[in-house]
Amino acid sequence: MSEAPWLTIIGLGEDGPDGLTGASRAALEVAEIVIGPPRHLALLGPLQAETIAWPVPFAEGIPLLMAHRGRQVVALASGDPFWFGAGSVLVRDLAPGEWRAFPGVSTFALAAARLGWPLEATPCLGLHAAPLDRLRPVVAPGVRALVLLRDGAAVAALAEWLARQGFGDSRLHVLEALGGPRERVRTATAQGFALADIAHPVCAGVDVVGQGRVLALATGRTDDWFDHDGQITKRPVRALTLSALAPCRGEHLWDIGAGSGSVAIEWLLAGPDLTATAIEADPARAARLMGNAARFGVDHRLRLVEDRAPEALAGLAPPEAVFIGGGLSAGLLDTLWAAMPPGARLVANAVTLESEALLAQWQADKGGDLLRIELAEAAPLGRRRGWRSAYPIMQWSVLR
Repeated sequence: MSEAPWLTIIGLGEDGPDGLTGASRAALEVAEIVIGPPRHLALLGPLQAETIAWPVPFAEGIPLLMAHRGRQVVALASGDPFWFGAGSVLVRDLAPGEWRAFPGVSTFALAAARLGWPLEATPCLGLHAAPLDRLRPVVAPGVRALVLLRDGAAVAALAEWLARQGFGDSRLHVLEALGGPRERVRTATAQGFALADIAHPVCAGVDVVGQGRVLALATGRTDDWFDHDGQITKRPVRALTLSALAPCRGEHLWDIGAGSGSVAIEWLLAGPDLTATAIEADPARAARLMGNAARFGVDHRLRLVEDRAPEALAGLAPPEAVFIGGGLSAGLLDTLWAAMPPGARLVANAVTLESEALLAQWQADKGGDLLRIELAEAAPLGRRRGWRSAYPIMQWSVLR
């Protein structure tokens, strides 16, 4: 293989060759093969190189590209290929010296330039093939967000979604074919959205207005955010549990006996690069927890294992943190302690006397902290009010 990169990735805008840099033009001149979506190939016009249309679905194009490994190949992508683009997928299995990239101006940059919005303060989401619920953690009155969408039908679906969430007064700036001769910018409200003939590619600038429900940033969201059958770590205990689990960037959680999935979901909401595995043996609860995760827009980062621990732990990617919300036993602790890597954090909650005794024994042997959580809430007592106590909970947190 030549020492020079065989693959060049070029980010192409709607202005076609007019927006190419000198380096991009030079790569096209020496290319043996140019592969890309038909729309991009049409923007470039006639080429000396052999042209190949990237197939649909997208994944089928990867082996097609790799079949020409070692030849001079140019792959075309939209705007900046490494910002919600195909770039990371194209180079995933390549060594650094095999490829180079010349990004174009991203759609987000063009949209911000049209609307006057500061990109550093504007959430940017790529929802070409992702559910609109990914917006759920973002939407709040006064928020502005830029969203890449598949087509005009997806823009209408976004408007309907916003109205359904209680933000029907939001303004939608529909930005079509930015940077090219077909560019068009129109504005409408989400409620009663009726814009038609929306051209691809399209970006929506969402200016959120309304009285819809807003997801709090702090852990310990109220229980009514989650569908459950009573098997849920209640809000105050969940907040203390997440504090003990202490999610950090890029970490993975095992949530054992996940129930409604509230702990795993709040873990995932703590950061966009966090992941989790939820272990739940009950089929109805397993389905319910995945529904909860989808509603919060985090289901793509949650893996469900529908089985019982400790058998379900075999073959799982090692965690940085583990929570035991159900199924606590001596056998489970033995298996977990052997499976957890050094430095991993374990948090276990116990309600019964037998479980408390087990955690006290393990804390005496392994160390860590024991916390007794006793909560009471005001409740009617005759004509007055009194304190209604919940069952006390013992929490053990320890570093492996």
